[in-house]
Amino acid sequence: MIMPCEVAVKSVVPSIRAFVARELTQTYQMKQSDVAQILGITQTAVSKYTRQVRGAFLKIDDSEEIRSMLQHLTSQIADNKVSNQDLALRFCQICKNVRRNGIMCPLCKRFDPTIDIDSCEVCKLGNSACARTF
Repeated sequence: MIMPCEVAVKSVVPSIRAFVARELTQTYQMKQSDVAQILGITQTAVSKYTRQVRGAFLKIDDSEEIRSMLQHLTSQIADNKVSNQDLALRFCQICKNVRRNGIMCPLCKRFDPTIDIDSCEVCKLGNSACARTF
């Protein structure tokens, strides 16, 4: 059995990073090295995210709710209004919403074909425990 957080780490977090990296470099004209420093990743990783070599496994910004959260986060990053702790919390919140909205369910099914995604409630019920340690 694969845990939903494992699927999220492999798909949702890179998708969030990819969106943020693309927005910051394209919309806000930030340098890849600056984006890398903010996100705690390498400039090479930012390059791969912006070219959609990484983080394109899951399309999370089709949801208007998620897209709005991502755009708000990137504008605050660009305005230098997000601390490292707040950035972590915001990533967790976006991830929780992706999971709650069922966007990740097909990937869970792909990783573990025995999961019945129509009756699975793990992400909906378990989200209240995420990010409590912050």
